[in-house]
Amino acid sequence: MSEHIHLLPLHRPSVTDAAAWHQVVAASMAHDVPGVPPPGPGHIHAQLTKPALDSHRLTWLATAADGTAVAVAGLRLFTSPGQDHLAELELHVTPAHRRLGAGSRLLSAAVAACRTESRRALITQTAAGSPGEAFCERWGFRRAMTLDHLLMRLDPTGAAAHLLQAADTEPPGYRLTGWTGTVPDRLADALAEAKNAMNDMPVGDLDYGSVAWDGDRVRAMAQVIADRGDTLLTTAAVHDDGTMAGYTEILLPRGTPARAQQYDTAVVPAHRGHGLGLWVKAAMVRRLRAEHPGVTEIETDNAEDNVHMLAVNHRLGFRSYRRTHQFQLDVPAP
Repeated sequence: MSEHIHLLPLHRPSVTDAAAWHQVVAASMAHDVPGVPPPGPGHIHAQLTKPALDSHRLTWLATAADGTAVAVAGLRLFTSPGQDHLAELELHVTPAHRRLGAGSRLLSAAVAACRTESRRALITQTAAGSPGEAFCERWGFRRAMTLDHLLMRLDPTGAAAHLLQAADTEPPGYRLTGWTGTVPDRLADALAEAKNAMNDMPVGDLDYGSVAWDGDRVRAMAQVIADRGDTLLTTAAVHDDGTMAGYTEILLPRGTPARAQQYDTAVVPAHRGHGLGLWVKAAMVRRLRAEHPGVTEIETDNAEDNVHMLAVNHRLGFRSYRRTHQFQLDVPAP
């Protein structure tokens, strides 16, 4: 069967290509991570056609002899100076066509592209205990980090309801601010400095590199998110001296999603120990309830050794519901 699989590089993905991609991803996720909503067709079309931040993307579609899409692969090649050694792989195969060679051929194409692009590290993520985990181990990936995924329901009687009073308790010397989309110009540099604090977050044994943020980069990130139709919400703690001491971000996928995605939460090292992480996250939950009542739950993830943020999330009412593994393949030089 494997010789009948055709690989098609998608240089300019069409609406039809995106629809086929969506069908593969939806079937794969329904089998491997039931209960996790797949991205919608519009989200996937935007993902395939809109520019990403400090990276470019290679994509392949695998079809059977009758032209049916059976597998997809996307390779994100990072281009910023601190990460230009790195590539990230997303690979899905429909359950009915697994173990027939499509995934292996897509992986071979991705590894060849890594060599051509001089990338020494290829990372990917797969659900714990899933067929993807066994696939990675079979092809020589090493497990580099485990993520604990948590979910919080925003119903008024939820476990976090009584903790939302934390949003009303201002730590002395700090105030809350927030915005939708692009950061206000007056706060852009302060946000960039706070984002640089994320460079000390746990990354396990991943050769992840580092990112240097400045005002232009935070604006560019917000523009990328807006261009693909998603909404970015930010709530931040600002010190009396004007320093942004911490922040949290929530992504609302395009359309009317019931499940929001947690993006960054960070507290600058000099401001840790004041409960700012809990404060800004509680304020964000209150904001979601007021401004986006259609959102009924938030999903977040933390490295299993990030014990502080896991404790904050559990105090807010997040509950663990699944785990994923980050794998890395060390790509030999050509």
